[in-house]
Amino acid sequence: MTAPTSLRFTKGHGTENDFVLLFDEHGEAAPTPAMVRFLCDRRAGLGGDGLIRAVRAGSDDAGAGFPADAWFMDYWNADGTTAQMCGNGVRVFARFLEREAGVDLSEGLAIGTRAGERTVTSLGDGRYRVGMGVWRLGTDDAVVAAHGMTPPRPAQQVDMGNPHHVVALASVEELAALDLHVAPAVEPVPTEGTNVEFVVALGTSEVDGVERGRVRMRVHERGVGETRSCGTGACAAALAVRAWAGPGAPDVWDVEVPGGVVTVRVDDDTTTLEGPAVLVADGTVESVR
Repeated sequence: MTAPTSLRFTKGHGTENDFVLLFDEHGEAAPTPAMVRFLCDRRAGLGGDGLIRAVRAGSDDAGAGFPADAWFMDYWNADGTTAQMCGNGVRVFARFLEREAGVDLSEGLAIGTRAGERTVTSLGDGRYRVGMGVWRLGTDDAVVAAHGMTPPRPAQQVDMGNPHHVVALASVEELAALDLHVAPAVEPVPTEGTNVEFVVALGTSEVDGVERGRVRMRVHERGVGETRSCGTGACAAALAVRAWAGPGAPDVWDVEVPGGVVTVRVDDDTTTLEGPAVLVADGTVESVR
């Protein structure tokens, strides 16, 4: 499909993980990798960690397997590759659907993603809860090397529908010293790439009778680079720290990212993610490549 010569867009973010959003209910403006790279370019285009297109599942090949009238989140990384899932992106997608399609999310809405069905619920005041699906902890030994971190460290593999490797650091000073302009090196090399989270456990506290953990995180996302937040990465970080803590560890974790705080709740083999979503601006971009 030929890219349109002009395109209506919205910019939004979830804890400063930012996206270009397109409303394309009937699949008339399918993105190309070149188009995504242009729109997400922070100098030549609009700028964003990724692109999200709202489309009916029956109007896009990637939506096969979902009801034709279901909403599908067509998510692309900034480098023009597709990704299975984006936890911050789902929340922004939800707020976008509320405005553009008049969708009621107060009781939850099932949407399609490349990682499967996800349910998103409005909590009010611009906050949303996302069912993040089944998670799995990997058992393979993995080692991560990163600029500003010596020596390389072991990593916990976590499958959130997309791949993650979580590395424990000893202090917030060590976390701040990382240079994530260069992609961390993971051994063995993941065949589909991976997101790498670096985390510092900050302890636990009781809030309203519920034990909550707290962790601080930075992340390097595959196909993007360092981002201010990562929803699936926050879930992976919470799950890894919870596993390292052992029996009795909290099931609720507040995850500090450079762009804010999100909350992860663990329920057996699934998680939910709670956090804000903001729509920042609307406009039209000309001469789409």
